[in-house]
Parts: sequence; C-alpha cells; structure tokens
Amino acid sequence: MIMRILGEGQYEITEEHLGRLNELDSALQSAADAGDEAAFTTALSALLDSVRGLGTSLPEETITPSDLVLPDADTSLRQVRDLLSDEGLIPG
Repeated sequence: MIMRILGEGQYEITEEHLGRLNELDSALQSAADAGDEAAFTTALSALLDSVRGLGTSLPEETITPSDLVLPDADTSLRQVRDLLSDEGLIPG
C-alpha cells in the first residue's frame, strides 16, 4: 500500500504493518470523537511517525498513485474530523 503524508511524500507500507497502523488510527479516531486536542495531537504524531518508521520512503521523482492520503502533522482536529470516516483515516 502506498500512503502519502501531505506536504511530505509517499511511503510504501507492507501488509504486515497495517494492523499496527490501524491501532494508531483507532486512537486518533477516539481522540477526535472526544474532542481531546492533546490526545489528538499525540495520536496523529504517533500515526505519522509509524508510517515514516515502518514504511519505505519513495523517491520524490517516483510518481505513483497513493492508496491513502494522510494529513500532515499541522492539520487541526476540526480538519481531521472532516476527513474521518467510520473506519478512521485508514480503512480496515
């Protein structure tokens, strides 16, 4: 799966890591639902850090469609709420 972090780049994520990313996405969803800014900021940071750490960064010159687009670290709680579906940011 190819994930893009807005303003940053794309990462290739193997299926073996999707479970962990979904756990982090659930924490993000819970924080957003509760309107808890501090927990939201922590959860978004943890999710993005995990994508960076678990994924393989694709070269900037590689043009590949993204399967999933994640907000950048500066995205507000309100903006992320608009992006969330019933399954969070990461389906599955």
